[in-house]
Amino acid sequence: MKIFGQGFFWLLILTTLFLSSWVVLLAPIRPLLTLSVGAPEVSPSLLCLNGVLLIGYIIWYRRQRWKSTLALFCIVLSLVMSSWPLLQFARTQQQAEKSITTVLGRDYLQNISPAVRGQMRAQPLRIGDFWGGIPSPAVRIDRQIPFAKPAGVSLTMNIYRPAQVGKYPGIISIYGGAWQHGNPDTNEDFNRYMAARGYVVWAIDYRHAPTHRFPAHIEDVRSAFKYIQEQAASQETDLSRMAVFGRSAGAHLGMLAAYSWTGFPIKAVVDYYSPVDLTVGYYQPPFPDPIDSKAVLLAFFGGDPQQLRSLYRQGSPINYVKPGLPPSLLVYGGKDRLVESKYGKYLADALTAQGNKAVFIEIPWADHAFDAVFSGVSNQLALYYTERFLAWALLGSS
Repeated sequence: MKIFGQGFFWLLILTTLFLSSWVVLLAPIRPLLTLSVGAPEVSPSLLCLNGVLLIGYIIWYRRQRWKSTLALFCIVLSLVMSSWPLLQFARTQQQAEKSITTVLGRDYLQNISPAVRGQMRAQPLRIGDFWGGIPSPAVRIDRQIPFAKPAGVSLTMNIYRPAQVGKYPGIISIYGGAWQHGNPDTNEDFNRYMAARGYVVWAIDYRHAPTHRFPAHIEDVRSAFKYIQEQAASQETDLSRMAVFGRSAGAHLGMLAAYSWTGFPIKAVVDYYSPVDLTVGYYQPPFPDPIDSKAVLLAFFGGDPQQLRSLYRQGSPINYVKPGLPPSLLVYGGKDRLVESKYGKYLADALTAQGNKAVFIEIPWADHAFDAVFSGVSNQLALYYTERFLAWALLGSS
């Protein structure tokens, strides 16, 4: 029985060590991305589990006189790795606060009504929300609304509205997925959350690679924008107060539309971990490269930069930077090896150099798609500043 108990205890130790290691390890292949993305976001749970194991080891040693330096080392190592995001959190939050106040001013929320401020998250991290989930009141949702049918592909959108009838600022939400996967239901927690706080969220669709090559995707986004212009009044949306929010490939398309097209009045852009310069992305892939970045770009464009130089330029948001662009919030993960955070900083610097407002926030422990865990450590921080940035941009005069 004693040997069986030791075996089971070792199984727990090694399992938590394996899971905790992905808080800091980089995924070398696609199947391991879930671990690399998820482990930092659930690190408080891993920290608690490792704490229980340490207590269990101490009790076992006292009662059974079982001592293993290796077991103790594994538990302590797991504790250190699982505590890494929380150990960095205060400093990261201070840097984020400095970034946003430097660009928008220390009093950037002074014109926001007390009622609106009262709905915002009071803290950048709430452990209660980590365990119980971020609450979101009921909202009105209309699903699968058709807005275009290019090349015979039916494109639809979801519309998320506050519970009370009124007139609200709008957010156009564009999902990611390497331009190959996803639908308007993707990341619905965010859409519901923002609708509950006084926005109409338009979650739009677009055709996917490799069946459809660029520029089909941006054409679909522009079709969605035109539909929103036509239907805004009937959907309680104030067209003079509109923002674009996107993740990864969706943020890429959102920035292309907001920076290159003057046919729609965008007042703010929120970019979560978007590619910026696709030519550089092709020739300088990350290491490790779990999704094979070159293959993704070949599927998106249908060729490499030598073959399709003009398309790569046309498809890179960095090439549209000029004065007079809408303010941008750029949020990137320091652990991300799909889109490295240095490219977000590169874009922020380019925007600032042209006189635009650009807030860059790097979350050191976060991987790509960190916000897939909506109540996770990284997304709580990102959401805290995203809703403040959007309130400043869209609600400052209300």
